[in-house]
Amino acid sequence: MRPRIRPLALALGLTPACTFSPAGSSPFTTTVVMLSSGASTTDDSAGGTTAEPVASTTGDESSTGAASSDSGGTTLSLDVGTDSDLGDGKPIGCKGKIDFLFVISRYGGMYGFQKQLMTAFPDFIATIEEKFADFDYHIMVVDGDPYWGLETCDAQCPVQCVPNYPCGYTPTYCDLAMGAGTVFPAGGEAANKLCGIADGRRYMVKGQPDLKDTFACTAQIGNSGGDWLGEALTAAVHSNTNDPGGCNPGFLRKDALLMITFISNTYDSPVKPFGSTGSPETWTAAVAKAKNNDLESVVLLNIGDTTVPGCHEKDRLCQMTKLFPYAMNTEVWADDYRPFFDDATDLVETACADFVPPQ
Repeated sequence: MRPRIRPLALALGLTPACTFSPAGSSPFTTTVVMLSSGASTTDDSAGGTTAEPVASTTGDESSTGAASSDSGGTTLSLDVGTDSDLGDGKPIGCKGKIDFLFVISRYGGMYGFQKQLMTAFPDFIATIEEKFADFDYHIMVVDGDPYWGLETCDAQCPVQCVPNYPCGYTPTYCDLAMGAGTVFPAGGEAANKLCGIADGRRYMVKGQPDLKDTFACTAQIGNSGGDWLGEALTAAVHSNTNDPGGCNPGFLRKDALLMITFISNTYDSPVKPFGSTGSPETWTAAVAKAKNNDLESVVLLNIGDTTVPGCHEKDRLCQMTKLFPYAMNTEVWADDYRPFFDDATDLVETACADFVPPQ
């Protein structure tokens, strides 16, 4: 694990100048990006992999379903084919198997955004259940920080420096591992309790008791940590994390659609050591490798600071989103996230209908 330098405000769990926006005071933008096919991966000079977006073909928009806008609004480019294209190899779909991965920042000022996610989650799950009769889910939350809790509080224990801080809890290896599912969020504005995921897993499955409250607990990871979401995603989909003996064994299923949701009020800075290692291309390549090199089996929803039309030059999460065939860039400062998840369920439905599980 490489050294981290925590900004003082972050280490103390303080809110930066960019605070949670009151209702009605923030811009609302949504950009949906869908490429004609997935991103391919190629070897780079360093021996790793990079992802190359496949541009949409030009031609008759009525046949490709392409539409575009240069004003920073919605951008669509979709060519998923029709039943007549499929012949005897018609995809059998994901059959309601979906792995939901929420990658959430712990940076200062995040509590309000996490609360909005908790509000939107029940409606999102209800809509998914309506569209998939035999809906079979895995749901996991990971945070963008390699630490657990709040170091300043640990140093002051048994005196609590934030309300209900769990001074008596000793974090496990997986609590400290990047990409491991969150089961005990601790720090400023965090749940500060064990969330009660069934059967000792670090992710929820179908039949989880009190799903709404359990998810709300895991998603309330607070504002006392980092925002290295690209790095957290890469670790969460790695085979070492998902295989037997890893922190999240069995979470990522080869025959399930994967939906990734980023929630962050920052860009995941390219300036080291404040941002994730890697790049949008290497993070995308890691997801592709985990999903049998089929990015069309992934839906990506980015709820981020996308007020700049298109992608800010430093906004690596926004840039990564554009590399996925089924993806949406949306605005974290919006007053309600439920419309984003409504749109995301449409992408899930489309991706599931055309998903071909690996043999």
